[in-house]
Amino acid sequence: MLRRASMLLARRPILAARARPFSTDLPAAPSADATFTEAWTKVIPNMDPPKTSLSFMQPRPPTPSSIPSKLTVNFVLPYASELATKEVDMVIVPATTGQMGVLPGHVATIAELKPGVLSVHKGSEVTKYFVSSGFVFIHANSFADIIAVEAVPLDRLDVNLVQKGLAEFTSKLSSATTDLEKAEAQIGIDVHSALNSALTG
Repeated sequence: MLRRASMLLARRPILAARARPFSTDLPAAPSADATFTEAWTKVIPNMDPPKTSLSFMQPRPPTPSSIPSKLTVNFVLPYASELATKEVDMVIVPATTGQMGVLPGHVATIAELKPGVLSVHKGSEVTKYFVSSGFVFIHANSFADIIAVEAVPLDRLDVNLVQKGLAEFTSKLSSATTDLEKAEAQIGIDVHSALNSALTG
């Protein structure tokens, strides 16, 4: 039976032309939803249709034919933009799977961030941030979008306050009685442990 299945599979032609394109191979210009706009004007003719997020975004640049020399980085927080279309040599992000270096031409990837140090390298200059969590979106056109819940430059952190916070959350964990208290204390320990190791090396 296995021989028959392998023979059937071997006879099937591989159709490269029918392969599904990557999202980065799709056209960069956003397409307007004409059906929605038409339906909206039928129901509410005296009001403009609402704008979607695509209305506010610039079209994505096309994927270059050769690898660019720089990586373009957008680093945003819910309340601020740390880096906007900054060209750098490399970024190192604290992904949940481990430290991940991103260079120009990196394969398209999405990774979740864990508490740790985000390093931005431009020439001999290295800027380090501590990020609590978030996501990084790496696009095939050598653009990287880093979205963090909270971030602070590493040189603005106080080692003594971090170690004090670590001790407080450790004592909270030992005295916690409910699952919620234990979870909150464990999150505090994880973040302060990452802060401590980032500052003490």
